[in-house]
Amino acid sequence: MGLARRHMRHTKGLSFWKLCGSGTGQGFTPVPNTGVYAILGVWADLATARRQIVEARGYQAFRGAACECWTVFLTPISARGTWSGVAPFDVQKCTTQQGPIAALTRATVRPSKALRFWKRVPDISSVIGADRSVAFKIGIGEVPLMQQVTFSIWPDSDSMAEFARRDGPHARAIRAVREGDWFREELYARFHVLSDDGTWHGEKPLKKLEFAA
Repeated sequence: MGLARRHMRHTKGLSFWKLCGSGTGQGFTPVPNTGVYAILGVWADLATARRQIVEARGYQAFRGAACECWTVFLTPISARGTWSGVAPFDVQKCTTQQGPIAALTRATVRPSKALRFWKRVPDISSVIGADRSVAFKIGIGEVPLMQQVTFSIWPDSDSMAEFARRDGPHARAIRAVREGDWFREELYARFHVLSDDGTWHGEKPLKKLEFAA
């Protein structure tokens, strides 16, 4: 991951990028999983993204070291907050609310609040893991314990909103975050899912959305 940074900085068409590790299980734990990594890339357009994830040296290095790769192509429809001091996503005018939705949340946890934050995570993870609506979910991060990202894919905006509003560990954690000022920086973004490439554990996660439909 560290050696790839130089290549990522010089990749044409890539306006914003982050290299992230993951936690064990579904990623929502403080214990690192040294076998799963994630790349977030913001590209000029879909054609550039498709070409560069094959041709760019940084991506070639990752693919050469990987036994499996899965890429999801997204277009942002809403974004609030910043990531490393910038607003990375150019939100597109949304012409429809139908179709699969991806949700990304990113936060820098205040060190004094980290213990309380991680006490909440197992309960939230168990609830989202039991939700049959979610097609994919993972917890990733830049800095263990402190800079955390969640990413999930849902059949539509209604199912995602229902989970967010439902009273339970997730809703209570959101209230605690707001009341206790747990985060030093936050970003919340939603995307339309355009397509994907490759597999995750030998499967196509977006296939679950077809069965749900």
